[in-house]
Amino acid sequence: MRDRKVTDWLPTTRKEAEMRGWSEMDVVLFSGDAYVDHPSFGAAVIGRLLEAEGLRVAIVPQPNWQDDLRDFKKMGRPRLFFGISAGCMDSMVNKYTAAKRFRSEDAYSPNGKHSMRPEYATTVYSHAIKKLFPDSAVVIGGIEASMRRFTHYDYWQDSLKKSILVESKADVLVYGMGEQPILALAREMQQLLAAEGGEYITAAQARVITRNIRQTGYLAAKSEIESDGENDKVLAPHSLCLKEKASQAANFLAIEKESNKVNAKRLLQEYDEGVVVVNPPFPTMTTEQLDHSFDLPYTRLPHPKYNGKRIPAYDMIKFSVNIHRGCFGGCAFCTISAHQGKFIVNRSKESIVREVEEIAKMSDFKGYLSDLGGPSANMYMMRGKNPEMCAKCSRPSCIQPKICPNMNIDHTPLLELYRTVDALPQIKKSFIGSGVRYDMLLHRSGNKECDEASDRYTEELIRNHVSGRLKVAPEHTNDTVLRLMRKPSFKQFHDFKRIFDRINSKYNLKQQLIPYFISSHPGSTIESMAELATETRQLNFHLEQVQDFTPTPMTMATEMYYTGINPETGEKVYVARTMRDKEAQRKFFFWYKPEERQEIKRLLRQMGRGDLLKRLGL
Repeated sequence: MRDRKVTDWLPTTRKEAEMRGWSEMDVVLFSGDAYVDHPSFGAAVIGRLLEAEGLRVAIVPQPNWQDDLRDFKKMGRPRLFFGISAGCMDSMVNKYTAAKRFRSEDAYSPNGKHSMRPEYATTVYSHAIKKLFPDSAVVIGGIEASMRRFTHYDYWQDSLKKSILVESKADVLVYGMGEQPILALAREMQQLLAAEGGEYITAAQARVITRNIRQTGYLAAKSEIESDGENDKVLAPHSLCLKEKASQAANFLAIEKESNKVNAKRLLQEYDEGVVVVNPPFPTMTTEQLDHSFDLPYTRLPHPKYNGKRIPAYDMIKFSVNIHRGCFGGCAFCTISAHQGKFIVNRSKESIVREVEEIAKMSDFKGYLSDLGGPSANMYMMRGKNPEMCAKCSRPSCIQPKICPNMNIDHTPLLELYRTVDALPQIKKSFIGSGVRYDMLLHRSGNKECDEASDRYTEELIRNHVSGRLKVAPEHTNDTVLRLMRKPSFKQFHDFKRIFDRINSKYNLKQQLIPYFISSHPGSTIESMAELATETRQLNFHLEQVQDFTPTPMTMATEMYYTGINPETGEKVYVARTMRDKEAQRKFFFWYKPEERQEIKRLLRQMGRGDLLKRLGL
């Protein structure tokens, strides 16, 4: 890869902007992450996209919020707007584990340092800007803003919080993947300045413009809202959600339903401060639009200011390629479909090959792609056979509790993509590091060609694309818990493992199947965790890839955790709430460790489950 100049990155300081001949910015972006100029990092994507529109864009990564706010002043007031994101993760999820302890490192900060971003970063950054530039337009986005756009349960404060629009005092909220709304917003702002001859877009102008832009939200006085009749859905007000958990559960169900519709309604929720209005999303991006986003002139490198410092998240994705967006799995605990959407957006084979060729030019690339995948590894080019049926559907998952007969799960395009990439002279091996949906591989559709493609894909995957270990996510072994998770029966994991072992034996491979499991998910009890331990012992697994359930804003599992009911059915759900209960469940992952055995014995004897003691060999 050619030698780089600092001007190959978007400017992060006034001096870097002046090196480009810029004395004023059109947009200034603040991010809770380090600035890595790569399509996996949201601030880089939005910055490059706006740059391609001819705008002067600066990025201020991880601004210091604890001094005189000089980082927030240094680029001056932009002509259009300040854009704010907490980063690629919710700042609280980024900072704390399910046990509310500091994570071992911040993957998106130089050298993994914890001190580079505040808690609730979106709100903190927005308040700083509003203090310094009270009449400027502030646009918030990214996953933290997206998942907190309505009343939501916050695990770290153990309470319901108001919409982040109310708390942050921002003017505009962009939810989901932001390319389409941010471009629409910037274009409207430029047209307004051209028409009215103004110098800057004001906060009030931004709020008015937003009313007609999809996939955005804003706060308005009740008197300012014109009802759109059947195209509106009014949610229970924040005050009622505080009093009645059932109202919060009903709100979530309505939000999830509209989020999964092709033709969604505008959503409104009342607060003391006004009404949060969230416009329906844009239509799913086209392949051409997604290609454009990925084909922008990224350096694919961290900014030179981090020279010699390790950014863990960048190390993970440095030689990986994202081939699609979206996930139709609809897992109850996951935010991917809520943020990216359930409809798959595919990159073209040509765009993917171009990115692979760019990676191959990197000086330390040795010919091995770490991942050729997506939110789920094997959903590339999959969609409903009849779009009219999809347009009438609001199911959060296209594959649970059963695979929709309208869903085309043909793995042929994915097989062709793998072979195209592997045929490139620079590539020795492409691995699949993303999680694979084995329930789709096992499904028999009745279409001979499709079913045979699933079998060929399974063999191709296991034979040629596993880096010693294949990650899959059964998540639990108990069918009741799995139904609440919107995951398939554990019987399917057994079926897939038999196929995995057979193919390994056939080609004399010594590869491992690595299952992921979650403890303390709503519905999970100590007894079901003990059964999980016995099941995995029988399979000869000493579990490593495990986690305790962390309630994150705007997921079905979080609503179950907070309300104690299943919003879909109204049925009560057991929830492990205390740290003691959560830790007791987690212990069963590690039944094979001497230090955990005594407590596991005590718990099982207390439950009168001597049979499980025997099955665990304790």
